[in-house]
Amino acid sequence: MDLRKLKTLIDLVSESNVSELEITEAEGKVRIVKGGGAVVQQFVAAPMQAPVAQAPAAGAAVPELPAPPAPAGHVIKSPMVGTFYRAASPGAKPFVDVGSQVKEGDTVCIIEAMKILNEIEADKSGTVTRILGENGQAVEYGQPLFVIE
Repeated sequence: MDLRKLKTLIDLVSESNVSELEITEAEGKVRIVKGGGAVVQQFVAAPMQAPVAQAPAAGAAVPELPAPPAPAGHVIKSPMVGTFYRAASPGAKPFVDVGSQVKEGDTVCIIEAMKILNEIEADKSGTVTRILGENGQAVEYGQPLFVIE
């Protein structure tokens, strides 16, 4: 987990009425507990694949949100948490655009994780019909990035 993100979480717990926060991401699990004015953090590196969750306050109702509909066609999902880039460098031509023909194994984007640029390849041949990731934005494990038909 990014140290800036971790510090932000610690500050949020310190300044709020939340006494405990536990977050699980692809690269590990963080548990922050506030007790007696001090904030204690615990980081466990583990290959877990769960969404970020925060326990509701005591007595608070948990709203049920409907799951977003799955895009039609074959979806290329992010294999990791990181920053999504459509091109090899700023100002360069994107690897693919809507309407691009791709073959299995073609690079479709880059995800930067821990200062390492990881080329993400198409796992199916077809035509790119939708680009779901935003250039330069953070992506989560399993987040849909492209739709191929």
